Amino acid sequence: MRTEDVLAATATGLWRWDNGAGTVTLDAEAARLLELPAEPGDFRESEVRSRFHPVDWNEIAGVISLAVAEGTLAEARLRIVDGSGRVLRTLRSRSKPVPAGEGRQDYVLIGTLQEVAEPPPGTVGTHTAITGDWRRSREAFLLDAGRALAEAGSTTEVLRVAYSLSMPGFSPDGLAVFGVEGERLTVVGQHGHSLSDEGPFTDMPLDTDYPATEVVRTGRAIYLPTPEDYRARYPATWPLARRFGRRSWAFLPLTVSGRTMGTWMAGFRHPVAFSPDERSVLTTVARMLAQALARAGAADTERELSLGLQRTMMPSLGPDIPGMTVAARYVPTGGGLQVGGDWYDLIPLPSGRIALVIGDVQGHDVRAAGLMGQLRIALRAYASEGHRPDAVLARASRFLSGLTDPGEDDEATAARFATCLYAEADPETGVLDIARAGHPDPVVMTADGTAVVRQTEGGLPLGVEADADYPTTRIVLEAGETIMLCTDGLIETGGHDLASGWVRLRPILERHTGDLEKLADALVQAVHGPGSHYTTGPLADRREDDVAVLLLRREGTDMAPAAPRRTALSIAQAEPERISTARQLLRELLHDWADPDQVDAAVLLLSEVATNVLVHTDGDALMVAQATGTPGERCLRVDVSDGSDELPHKRRPGEMASSGRGLVLMEMLAHKWGVDPRGAGKSIWFELNEAEHPEPAFPADLDLG
Repeated sequence: MRTEDVLAATATGLWRWDNGAGTVTLDAEAARLLELPAEPGDFRESEVRSRFHPVDWNEIAGVISLAVAEGTLAEARLRIVDGSGRVLRTLRSRSKPVPAGEGRQDYVLIGTLQEVAEPPPGTVGTHTAITGDWRRSREAFLLDAGRALAEAGSTTEVLRVAYSLSMPGFSPDGLAVFGVEGERLTVVGQHGHSLSDEGPFTDMPLDTDYPATEVVRTGRAIYLPTPEDYRARYPATWPLARRFGRRSWAFLPLTVSGRTMGTWMAGFRHPVAFSPDERSVLTTVARMLAQALARAGAADTERELSLGLQRTMMPSLGPDIPGMTVAARYVPTGGGLQVGGDWYDLIPLPSGRIALVIGDVQGHDVRAAGLMGQLRIALRAYASEGHRPDAVLARASRFLSGLTDPGEDDEATAARFATCLYAEADPETGVLDIARAGHPDPVVMTADGTAVVRQTEGGLPLGVEADADYPTTRIVLEAGETIMLCTDGLIETGGHDLASGWVRLRPILERHTGDLEKLADALVQAVHGPGSHYTTGPLADRREDDVAVLLLRREGTDMAPAAPRRTALSIAQAEPERISTARQLLRELLHDWADPDQVDAAVLLLSEVATNVLVHTDGDALMVAQATGTPGERCLRVDVSDGSDELPHKRRPGEMASSGRGLVLMEMLAHKWGVDPRGAGKSIWFELNEAEHPEPAFPADLDLG
């Protein structure tokens, strides 16, 4: 009997698929099974593919690729459909892919097609490993596994995800990941038994007669369906593997960019035949695992480098300061390497004082971090020499401008600037002398929780001009008050500008008046924690920035009375716009005042008095506002002093006059007011009592606009 007759009698056909030529050769039976004319012939690849169910074609393409890679048979089930997509029959394909030629990527598939009887609809049938529910569960498993491995951020998380994978139908009971270190194979992680049980498997030379080492050497997977297969192929290590009681093993290469970085071992206590589809699942998981381990390894290395740089560049706060408490935080949120140009420092000075420094070098890269380290060392050196704050910043600006070349276009040498705030604090008196180089102003929190931005004199950022000047501002930190120094990242991160960022931070500062460490954590969480994603500002496309914050509190004794709420500001003749700043400071000081009309009255009176000084004198004005007492019964006193001996006098302006109403308003709106001569100058002051109201607070015909 001829072979063709035997094959036809068993509904088996022969096919030859030339992948390179795009043609398929069929005998008569194979053509009939594919719903083509029942006679031998050559057909176009597209003509044959149109007979397969689309899902099954994707399936066989993966199985063939796996068989080509491993040199094994490609076995799959294929549903044959008509033009309307109705399934006519199911075929089993068993084929051998053969390379088409030396150096060619295509192949020739030679094998058989055989019809398979499917159970009638409504009956309970079994499905092989290539069809039905198993296929759907396998696809769902691979999607879930890929998503979980992609989300793992460290090597530990990747291994944990790998150990938790439950493969459909043939889950292993033991898993191990081997890595390569030099010429030795080591265990990166394992599941199913302790590392002490691994014995010699934890570290072995690559020339050891062991499946995992052979996989690393050859880059090809090894499947051992039975203990007999293991014992026959690896007699030297079989006695060591036998004690684990497993029946089947799969060792797959972990390959990334053509390099085998290790081996993944899956061990089974039940026999596994390792069908082509099961091998496909294992191979896919191994590829995803290798990619995840490579990403996690790079992330671990980057994280360790970042932490090392942070530990090197970020100082410890040093010993305790008598009478003061300090807290600091640094969070890199912008740069890809998680390091940047932000820094803070605490420097003991020869005078017994303490210098607080905070700054931000332009950029979010390694060069910014390097410049930051150099600048921080220079600042410590200048401060340790005993220079005053203005001199320290002037020398630092000259130093930074010498490190960069403004005429170069090369990124490595291009000019960069840095903002900085340098404060010299006296722990005994609470006096702070502050010099500022383009940096955000400090914030002072009073003992009762009021947070006010303290306006300070400032100069250009460091490095912009070699001979820049940096004026100094003196403020006094009363007992129980806290000063916050921060980089602009704390204010602007999350799409905020300086205005909206301050609105976001102020409630946090006023809510956390106790533990300074908790306040520092709360500030960072507000801009970098989960809740920050729901409080984005108007500039949502703004790049995230690093965050550095430094907090200093002057502690007070329990017996000491609460310090009054106070703010001060100098208004120079050449800077009349600072009157607007003074009004804003006064409003912040009175943010919880019981009567908003009194706040408006205080702001109006301050504007009148400060403007009077600038218009009628040749000197500068100094505004000092202070609120004393308990909430609801407080007294506000505002002093505006100048160097002129000329006393103000009351006038009677006409209806069309543009000035002359200052003292009239003072009598109408203030509870008390006066003018005090002070040597070569005078002070104009007024008081408002929170619990009292002048009658009327605002005349009906008074236009405040």
